[in-house]
Amino acid sequence: MTHKAGFVNIVGKPNAGKSTLLNRLVGEKLAIVTPRAQTTRKRLLGIVNTEHEQIIYSDTPGLIKPSYKLQEYMVKTVYNAFEDADILLFITDISDPPGKQNDLIEKARSTNVPLICILNKIDLSNPSFVQEAGKLWSGIFPDAHNVPVSALLGANIDQLQALISGLLPEHPPYFPKDQFTDKPERFFVEEIIREKILINYRQEIPYSVEVAVETFKEEEKIIRIASVIFVERESQKIIVIGKKGEAIKKVGIQAREDIERFFGKKVYLELFVKVRKDWRNKEKILKSFGYR
Repeated sequence: MTHKAGFVNIVGKPNAGKSTLLNRLVGEKLAIVTPRAQTTRKRLLGIVNTEHEQIIYSDTPGLIKPSYKLQEYMVKTVYNAFEDADILLFITDISDPPGKQNDLIEKARSTNVPLICILNKIDLSNPSFVQEAGKLWSGIFPDAHNVPVSALLGANIDQLQALISGLLPEHPPYFPKDQFTDKPERFFVEEIIREKILINYRQEIPYSVEVAVETFKEEEKIIRIASVIFVERESQKIIVIGKKGEAIKKVGIQAREDIERFFGKKVYLELFVKVRKDWRNKEKILKSFGYR
C-alpha cells in the first residue's frame, strides 16, 4: 500500500480558532490558546502518524497589518504557509463578515492546492445561520470544500479529518514516525509561560513580553528550568513582578503546573525578569528569540 504525507497549513484572522483547531486535530494541546488576539507568534507543526499516513498540521499567527518588526516576522510566517501547503485550511469565525478578510481571501484564492474552508464556532450559532453562512462562503470559494465545525467542542472534526486524509498526496514521510512536532522541549516551556502572562496581565504587557529558557536540566525525578521573561521597559518589569513578587509568583505556579502535565514529571521552575529595550523592533534580538 502506498504512503501519503503532506503539510496541512491553517490560516485565518486572529482569534478565528487556529490553535484550538490544531490541538483538536493532533489530539493534544501543543499550541497555547487564550482569548487575546496575536497569541500565536511562531509557526508550530503538529505531526499525526499512522501506518500509511503522515499529516503535518501547521499553526500560524493571525494575519494582521504589522506595526513593528515582530509583527512583520509574524506576517512573513503566514505568507510562507501559503507557499508550502499541500492542503490549505482557511478558518473563519462563522460570525465574521468576509469583507473584513479580503487580504486572506484573495491570497487563498491564488493557491493551487486543495482548499478547505472551515466555518468555526458553530456552537455559538444556530442551524439556520450555519446554513446561510455555508452558502455565503461557498460563493466566495466555489472550488473549496466547506466544513462547519466547533474546534472547541469537536463537532464535525471527524468529517474534517476524513476529508484531509482523502486529499493528502502520496509521499514518503517527511519526519521520523515517532516525531510529533518540529519544536524542542524548551519551546513548549516558553509558550506555556507566555500563555500565563497573556492570561494574567492586561493592556500592552503581554505583547511587550518574550520568554526564553536559559537552562533545562532533566534529572531522574525532576526537570529543573530557569527562564527569563523579557520586557521593553523598567515600568513593565515592575508590573510583571508585582507587589512583593506576587504577580510573577502566580504566573510561576500556573506555568509549573501545566509544564508538569505536559512532561508528566515534577518541575522546579525559576522565573527572572529582564529589560531588553525595544526588543520588538530590533532584528538581531528577534533572531536570537527564534524569529526568522
